[in-house]
Amino acid sequence: MSTVSDVEQWERNVSPAIRGDALWKVKAYRLALYLGDVGWIDVSRLYRDMRTRSLADQLYRALGSVGANIAEGYSRGGGRDRVRFYEYALGSAREARHWYHQARHVLDEETTAQRIEHLTGVTRLLLTMIPDQRSTHLREPVAPYDATPPA
Repeated sequence: MSTVSDVEQWERNVSPAIRGDALWKVKAYRLALYLGDVGWIDVSRLYRDMRTRSLADQLYRALGSVGANIAEGYSRGGGRDRVRFYEYALGSAREARHWYHQARHVLDEETTAQRIEHLTGVTRLLLTMIPDQRSTHLREPVAPYDATPPA
């Protein structure tokens, strides 16, 4: 018997315009987008406690930055330019994971563990995407060049 995961259930409700974009094929992006959506609920809960208002702001910014940087990097030509944005996303994923660890005092254990697990998944995916992009070089095709003077 198979169960539908929360992520798969969420994916069904994502706009067809987003799901139809080539970027949707990037699993790290899909997970980041999911985390941004569920993070909204978590941040709202954290914001209600005066002690975690600034944490809520930091967490929300970090979560949004993960997906945004993957999207921007994906839209770059490749190589170093793309890697730079993927590295920003990696830093934001680790930052968000840090904030979730701090938020465990207000959020329940199950929620916190699930979010940290998903962020660790995004981190692992980015850690494979970055070296792969470093080895990718965009080159123009070699143009034929005829040095023979015209007759």
